[in-house]
Amino acid sequence: MKNKHTGDKGETIAANFLQKRGFNIIERNWRYKHLEIDIIASLNEKLHFVEVKTRTNQKFGMPEESVSQAKMNRLKIAAEAFLYLHPEWELIQFDVIAIMIGKDKEDVLLIDDVFF
Repeated sequence: MKNKHTGDKGETIAANFLQKRGFNIIERNWRYKHLEIDIIASLNEKLHFVEVKTRTNQKFGMPEESVSQAKMNRLKIAAEAFLYLHPEWELIQFDVIAIMIGKDKEDVLLIDDVFF
């Protein structure tokens, strides 16, 4: 339950981070079958599919290190399903937001355009 609480808090931090930078949050926790996209947002007519990873310590490494190729492939499949339902989007991008939550602060790292 602690991991879910940490993940939910991280997604809220990430959504606020994006909104402060001018993004419009379209969906949070959008689901397709067993797949999920943490945040779908837009900026300058581009649709962003955002994977959020949050940690409270470095015991298992930095949050961005836990985004595997398999996870990104699942994100891509879910994004294809979203785009099938919303074909008006021509420009897309995949991003990762890595968050470290400390006692007194939160560090947010945006890694944009992660797919090659």
